[in-house]
Amino acid sequence: MKKVVIIEDEIPSRKKVKEFIQRLGQEVEIVAELASVEEAIGFLQKSDSIDLIISDIQLLDGVCFEIFDQIEVNSPVIFTTAYDKYWMEAFEANGIDYLLKPFGFDRFLKSWEKFIRLSRTESDSKTDLLDRIRSMVGSQTISSRTPKTRIMVYSNAGMYFLEISEIPFFLAENGVVKATDSRGKSHLLRQSTLKEIEDIVDPNCFFRINRSYLINKSFVEKLERYSKNTVSIVLKNSKESFITSQSSTSGFLDWLEK
Repeated sequence: MKKVVIIEDEIPSRKKVKEFIQRLGQEVEIVAELASVEEAIGFLQKSDSIDLIISDIQLLDGVCFEIFDQIEVNSPVIFTTAYDKYWMEAFEANGIDYLLKPFGFDRFLKSWEKFIRLSRTESDSKTDLLDRIRSMVGSQTISSRTPKTRIMVYSNAGMYFLEISEIPFFLAENGVVKATDSRGKSHLLRQSTLKEIEDIVDPNCFFRINRSYLINKSFVEKLERYSKNTVSIVLKNSKESFITSQSSTSGFLDWLEK
């Protein structure tokens, strides 16, 4: 029997997902119905026996990606939303499909069948399944592009360039992205998401440690244990705190040694 968690703050949407699950005619147990980031974190950090999460993206108290930043989630996710702008973040957070509302049963069924195909081997562990999902996502996002060496900044006086290798970190907050140079000066960029920055920088030099920060390996001075599954990063000439998310810590530590 597959155990499913539904994270959805709109009652009609939650009822529709439950109805679609019933129409599958398969052995499925809905173990929890949650409506907020806070509820989801409280439930998921105590449960490790979930086969699938079906989650809306915009919830009562924020976006669902905050869940994955705060705790390690070891289950694949089907995301549902009325907006198409979150698809890349969704696939970076254990996502196996992205359903745009309103969606019908046929589209839901395709997502479910995709989940079944990914987990069809009974001997597979959850770790095996997630590794396969991440590998699949990674193969879709890797391109043959040449990383840029400079980034353009617009100002009232015109335009100027920053050498990307001299940027210790990029920060995304409140819908804007900033680059901080080695002197600590912040520069407002024309890009609006960190994903846009990730697409132009060298992935061997920059790593996204959480939803807000993309850091430069050459400026990493030392690491300190922050919690059981996260680390605090000290960058050269910076007084800011840089904390990895639980889901990124392992990958970040591996990346540092490459």
